[in-house]
Amino acid sequence: MALTPQDIGRIAHLARLELSPEESERMLAQLNGFFGIVEKMRAVDTTGVHPLSHPVAAIQDIALRLREDAVGEPDRREANQRSAPAVEGGLFLVPKVIE
Repeated sequence: MALTPQDIGRIAHLARLELSPEESERMLAQLNGFFGIVEKMRAVDTTGVHPLSHPVAAIQDIALRLREDAVGEPDRREANQRSAPAVEGGLFLVPKVIE
């Protein structure tokens, strides 16, 4: 997948960026280089390769140190929402900002 200068212009417009022609060319080269690396990685056959939980797990057994999943703070939702202008069902209500 290769991007075109028009794609860079559209992405810059969506991101509200103003790019000079030199910056656009550099961005095009960098993004196409990135996509080239991704294509090379996708071409590698990973059949039978299991994901690692940690990079070191490839060379030695590793035991993950997991902590107990326990509540550490009291529920203060109501106190925190007292100053909110609008709350419904425990959620803050905000005005719609995207049409």
